Amino acid sequence: MNVLNMNENYFQNEIASHLGKMLRDAFGKGPQSIYVSVERPVIVVYLRNFLTPTEKILLNQGQTRTIEQTRDMVMSSLIPEIKAYLHPLTGMNDLEFYYDWELHNHSGILVGRQLEESAALEQWQDRFEGKEGLEREILRMSQRIQKKPEHIYSRIINKRTLVVVRSGGMIDLSKELIRLGDEDQLRQAVNHLEKMHLRDNRAIEQALDTKIMDVFVDWNMERDKSVIVFILNPK
Repeated sequence: MNVLNMNENYFQNEIASHLGKMLRDAFGKGPQSIYVSVERPVIVVYLRNFLTPTEKILLNQGQTRTIEQTRDMVMSSLIPEIKAYLHPLTGMNDLEFYYDWELHNHSGILVGRQLEESAALEQWQDRFEGKEGLEREILRMSQRIQKKPEHIYSRIINKRTLVVVRSGGMIDLSKELIRLGDEDQLRQAVNHLEKMHLRDNRAIEQALDTKIMDVFVDWNMERDKSVIVFILNPK
């Protein structure tokens, strides 16, 4: 292992350790494992075995929305702290944060994305086997649930993590619901519908020639942007 890789691993381990402590202090129990990937302008934090004893009881009772609402309140206070911690380490400012949970898998994702123009994301995305099939399926899903996004960018940032960024995919009805104060229910509905479509999606798995282990979706409704993260079964 060269010095560059050693420094990168140390850097990622430091972030994982600090975020683990923040989550443990906030929730009473932290994730069993945390994987950090930085591919500017995006940082992805994958959480495994992250469910408190109380949440486990609620999950067994089918109270998933109660868990999500509680986590939303906690995350709203944590995100400014996470941004403040990451800025001096990464040099990435103006981070907008996305997060999502797959409670049945006891997993979660945190995504920090530096506000960038389309040109920067054009450079960020890459070519990979199955890219066309993946994006074609996401476009089909987007049109079915809302509308075709104006922009879509995708990148495999390591052997298990694939990130898709969309912008300009909301219909006028969604924008009006946000204006009327129904953003929470809209976000919940869109998240549910999109993940139903993406979980165990054979077309995407065939295009990528791998198995989808986890899929996460989150929206910044006000900015009309979204992030999808696929956790893949690395070969």
